[in-house]
Amino acid sequence: MATYLVTGANRGIGYEYCRQLQMRGDEAIAVCRQSSDDLNKLGIRVESGVDISDEAAVQRLLDALENKSIDVLINNAGIYRSSSANDLNIEGIREQFEINAIAPLSFTLALLPKLTSPAKVAIMTSRMGSIADNTSGGSYGYRLSKVAVSMAGKSLSHDLAPMGIAIAILHPGLVSTGMTDFNPNGISPETSVKGLLARIDALTLETTGTFWHANGEILPW
Repeated sequence: MATYLVTGANRGIGYEYCRQLQMRGDEAIAVCRQSSDDLNKLGIRVESGVDISDEAAVQRLLDALENKSIDVLINNAGIYRSSSANDLNIEGIREQFEINAIAPLSFTLALLPKLTSPAKVAIMTSRMGSIADNTSGGSYGYRLSKVAVSMAGKSLSHDLAPMGIAIAILHPGLVSTGMTDFNPNGISPETSVKGLLARIDALTLETTGTFWHANGEILPW
């Protein structure tokens, strides 16, 4: 049994990670700003009141974990704020950079003392952060933040490899969740997370730093 720590775990993909991990017999520690009824019903360890962009909140989490070792860290927390050429929404761009890019990087580095070698770190990004795959424009803040977090993951894959820590950079697919307004064209969180866990399970130091779709496709940068 491995121990996984999942951020943004109260709903959507984060909740589904926790549900599937519990179902297969792994230990999931759910980290979120505010818990949910569905998450509480899982009966797993929930660390709520944790904003991963808040250094004091992260330190409280580290104190609460005490001597707990983490085998896999899943950086799932993220936000979407509308941003277009007609309404750039500078404050929204800054907020997305803080939550989607800077926070996962700083949170991963803060958790290093808890990660047991060999360990794994999953960074949830998006193919909307792929420059080669951008055929529609728009969503400036979200795209910029996802380019940034993907680059952070790639750099971490080099910097943490000597410590025996492998990094997966993951796109979940178009998933029908609250973030996508339950897009009817999206796949279910169940389908997405099944694929994402397969990518994490298969991750090694030989494949660290790869940008994967949940379905196993390697995506262009």
